[in-house]
Amino acid sequence: MTESFPVGRPSGCPFDPAREYAAYRQTDGLTKVSTPAGVDAYVASRYDEVRTLLRDNRLSSRFAPSDHVVPNADLSQEAEPGSLLQADGAEHKRLRRLLATEFAVKRMEALRPRVAAMIDERLDAMLAAGGPVDLVQEFALPIPSLVICELLGVPYADRDEFQARGAQLVRVDGWTEESQRASDELNEYIVGLVLAKQARPEDDILSRLITRGQELGTPLTVEELVSVGVTLLIAGHETTANMIALSTLALLRHPEQLADLRSDPSKVPAAVEELLRYLSVVHYGLFRYATDEVPVGLSTIDAGEYLIAALSSANRDESVFPDPDRLDLERDATAHVAFGFGPHQCVGQQLARLELQEVLTRLYARIPTLRLAVPFEQIDYRVNTLVYGVKVLPVTWDAPI
Repeated sequence: MTESFPVGRPSGCPFDPAREYAAYRQTDGLTKVSTPAGVDAYVASRYDEVRTLLRDNRLSSRFAPSDHVVPNADLSQEAEPGSLLQADGAEHKRLRRLLATEFAVKRMEALRPRVAAMIDERLDAMLAAGGPVDLVQEFALPIPSLVICELLGVPYADRDEFQARGAQLVRVDGWTEESQRASDELNEYIVGLVLAKQARPEDDILSRLITRGQELGTPLTVEELVSVGVTLLIAGHETTANMIALSTLALLRHPEQLADLRSDPSKVPAAVEELLRYLSVVHYGLFRYATDEVPVGLSTIDAGEYLIAALSSANRDESVFPDPDRLDLERDATAHVAFGFGPHQCVGQQLARLELQEVLTRLYARIPTLRLAVPFEQIDYRVNTLVYGVKVLPVTWDAPI
């Protein structure tokens, strides 16, 4: 009998992935599971398997990355034009080429002072108001929202609209009328934004995509620009916001490592990589469809079958990361696959790193007595969404003497 794909978390440690993955890594070949989407799929749970399969062009990304956990997902739908997440081959290369310049390391480094200023502004507001506060609403969500709004040329005053709609679209409890309404409204909003940029280009990503496409002779259609805009808007704040809040919780649970990090900011970049590995907030993995036969060790994925690349399991692979269930900010975790791997590796990963580095550098330096305002056991988690995190994170601190 095929077992069910694990969607729960082990009791006792909310930072650990499903315990089934450890057993999968010890078996020969791939494990086959039944999924909430109504299809069976193979699970790649070992680090080397995940990396190998995610760069195999016989495995299509035509479905949304975590469609396998959406109950009775419609897997007959074609990918939307301009969908960076679902395009394959030449189409994906075209979109990626147009976007790559926007997230290059040099451009992201140039953005660092602006991101640092945004963080300090939010911290100034928090300190002025005094604790306790919900770190999710007052800090973790606003920071990436401010950044992605500025990059895309979206008025920050509109953030509540796209945050609420985006949150609805990353739920995994099935597509509802509310989901469809959120999708339609968000698309309608981005259409208006794109048309405005076409009429009057400004200094932002959407405007430059319009101009660059025209210069290269491969202009993006309005439909494609909308798809890119929606993807960047949602991905640009959902993942980083949850990483900020969940990383804070993890560090508060490891006070000695946090104190060491606070005393030596040069350790921040390595700490970010370890937190990305340890937390793996894209916690259900990536869904793929075999367009041809794909041999994998002792297993074979036949054409027409499905695969789940379990990123959180790969990042806890004992053969690559010794004592993987331990958070170790001294660890060299740069080889993690939290951003995926292969041609679909997250295009915005350098932006995410920059934001997380500046948060870890500034939050704990500005508020050294930061602590939970409620018992750890009372924290509630975002399990039924594509991106793992905490719903609310009440924190407080000592007032300056």
